[in-house]
Amino acid sequence: MRTAAVLAALLLALPPSVGSASAAPIPPAPGHRLVPEYEGAPAVAEPLPAGQAPPQHPFLAPNGRAGMHGDGASSDTHPFPGPLGARPAVRSEKMAALGGECATVTFDSGGRILTVCGTFQGFRLKLLDPTSLETLAEYALPQRPSTVEAITRLDFSKIFKDTSGGAYFYLDNEDRVVLADSRQHVLRLSHARAADGSWRFALDDDWDLTPYVPHDCVGWTNLFPRGECDPVTSVQPDWDGRIWWVTRKGRIGTIAPGNGTVRAVQLAGEEIQNSFSAAEDGVSVVSDHALYSLRADAGGTPRIQWRRTYDRGTGGKPGSVNQGSGTTPTLLGDAAHPYVAITDNADDRMNVLVYRRTGPDAGRLVCKVPVFAAGASTTDNSLIGYGNSLVVENNYGYENVTSLVLGRSVVGGITRVDIRPDGSGCDTVWESAERSPSTVAKLSTANGLLYHYTKDPNRLGIDAWYLTAIDFRTGTTRWKQLTGTGPLYDNNWAPITLGPDGTAYVGVFNGLVAVRDTAPPT
Repeated sequence: MRTAAVLAALLLALPPSVGSASAAPIPPAPGHRLVPEYEGAPAVAEPLPAGQAPPQHPFLAPNGRAGMHGDGASSDTHPFPGPLGARPAVRSEKMAALGGECATVTFDSGGRILTVCGTFQGFRLKLLDPTSLETLAEYALPQRPSTVEAITRLDFSKIFKDTSGGAYFYLDNEDRVVLADSRQHVLRLSHARAADGSWRFALDDDWDLTPYVPHDCVGWTNLFPRGECDPVTSVQPDWDGRIWWVTRKGRIGTIAPGNGTVRAVQLAGEEIQNSFSAAEDGVSVVSDHALYSLRADAGGTPRIQWRRTYDRGTGGKPGSVNQGSGTTPTLLGDAAHPYVAITDNADDRMNVLVYRRTGPDAGRLVCKVPVFAAGASTTDNSLIGYGNSLVVENNYGYENVTSLVLGRSVVGGITRVDIRPDGSGCDTVWESAERSPSTVAKLSTANGLLYHYTKDPNRLGIDAWYLTAIDFRTGTTRWKQLTGTGPLYDNNWAPITLGPDGTAYVGVFNGLVAVRDTAPPT
């Protein structure tokens, strides 16, 4: 009876789904008037050289609009100019009474936002107005097993280390969202405006992976499952249009959209917690043991082209989801020198690793560059890749939204590493002391600025979060804009996304924040 009473109380306490009728800004915690609102000065746009952006994936939305990492190469670059810091204004939207974080942000052909926001009742696919952040349409996704586990076992770390359920979705070349939900189904959804002016989602396709993926998962009617549960973490198409999917426990598969044929293999004893990347030469996946290059055979079955193990260390670190690389593979370089980059999980200092992707020396290690301080070095975010340059941030010390309360922060550090033009190795270009605890940072190739989400220590115990712009060429911090204070403004692993209109969006624990210039550039 006691367990039942606790469960009933928790269920009654769960927040209802929030729509536009209850739209409200995210409330700041006390102290927001005691910290600087803005630091630095407006930057001058200095576009980066043209011709170094990743190729456009034929089955994804245009580069910069397609997914968490912007494009099929996971370059984390945007062709749009983010804010320059010219009298920036901050707008926020609270998506639930508790939680509501909007992770991946994409943009349809009309500039509207498509995002998935997490609540304790389940993820919500949302269509948002890019200016007001008003919810135009919503599609409910099932609750994740990790949420049920967190509530019933009072262990909320289950939620913070779960990358499944739809967070890694993509927008395809026909403005449709493709995602894997927590029932091990891959869904393809379109959105359209009705005659009365309202917007609606429609389920176009539903591919059931349960015959291929163990699915005895925790649920309200199955609190103590006896079998195996293997969540699908990410989906993305290859250059032939097949939909690839990966699971936490190392299953990799494809779906042929035309007839629904599914093919799958498993990496025995390996985990996949992050997303993956696709180029014309194949699909790059990193597990907690190795980096893989794969492509599908004529029947659609994933086949390994090459595999390279890396130093996975002796255990996980504070700031990593599991024992292994925390990065989605970043594809960069050009046709003559194609590279793939990840980080390892070496015990003392994490290393940036760059490999040749194709050719007679495919899989060859080009360089191994240690970054950040000894004993305090890890990342669980993809590297930014542009041309022959990589940018990595240090997430050491960040676990979840409780990690940095009462004015605490991470040790920090951001570093740029460049591959030499002749491919003979790599060099560190600059190092920044900025503290970017957990964000998927972005680079605007239109203005040459990097955008991070930072938090400095505060002796008064104020938790102040800033959108911070850094010069890509020099590593110099140009400006910082306060977005809000308190754990509700913690981005908790969500990315920064640059919109077509120049706005920077940040998913935060309670919803979504937008920062845009209100003055013309100088």
